[in-house]
Amino acid sequence: MNWIIGAVCALIVAGAAYRKKSLTRSGSLAAVLMGTIYYGAGNLFWFGTLLLFFITSTLLSKYHKDRKQELEKSYAKTGNRDAGQVLANGGIGMVLCLGNWIAPHPFWMFAFIGVMATVTSDTWATEWGSLSRRPPRSVVTWKVLTPGTSGGVSWLGTMAAAVGGALIGLGAFFFSWIAGLEGLGLFGWMMVGLVGGLGGAFADSYLGATLQHMYRCTVCGREVEVAEHCGHATVHSRGWSWMSNDLVNVLSSVIGGCLAIVLGIILAL
Repeated sequence: MNWIIGAVCALIVAGAAYRKKSLTRSGSLAAVLMGTIYYGAGNLFWFGTLLLFFITSTLLSKYHKDRKQELEKSYAKTGNRDAGQVLANGGIGMVLCLGNWIAPHPFWMFAFIGVMATVTSDTWATEWGSLSRRPPRSVVTWKVLTPGTSGGVSWLGTMAAAVGGALIGLGAFFFSWIAGLEGLGLFGWMMVGLVGGLGGAFADSYLGATLQHMYRCTVCGREVEVAEHCGHATVHSRGWSWMSNDLVNVLSSVIGGCLAIVLGIILAL
């Protein structure tokens, strides 16, 4: 029955997101698959946390969208998520959910909250940080960067990342309580979300500043994540050719998940 409930709920949410153009067709299909597994193999703790990330991130992507349109031209992914982006953000969590279904253990839950806190913090940092009146700075050199440059951080974006991670921790406490799961208290879950989210978000910025494959526009000279900008093909600027934005998201999620496992085990002792 849980698998049926998960499939129905996922269809409703993915269908609504597709109509609002928050998901592409491939993204909707991936979301249905993911949602079905999250509830079927898990429970409200897993499915509710996924929804908390998706709904809040979608709403933030719509907030002051007109002010973000120019910057979005530099990003490999925008608010209209495809299957690759959906899986990059929620695929690891799906694997963790299946792992807990096969061999239940608290560290699956800790890792999951760290992963979801990372993707939430990263998304919130991007959406809020792009509205900052001050230009971002490189997470590596601290030099001022052009807004939208990968690897840039700002105080507004960092605060948004912290709030997003803590919110996932708050949601973890709430959903685990409803589902009747044993685990950390309110403070513990919020700390796991905060630390995992911030750590993963900064790892994302660091990888974006050092290893991610970046291009340079031959017209405006801006460093971008896309192969075409200003109506012309861009040229390779830096980074490893196979280190895409989606892969950076996956690796940073793994880092956030590992931090959450360590902290969760310490707090559970």
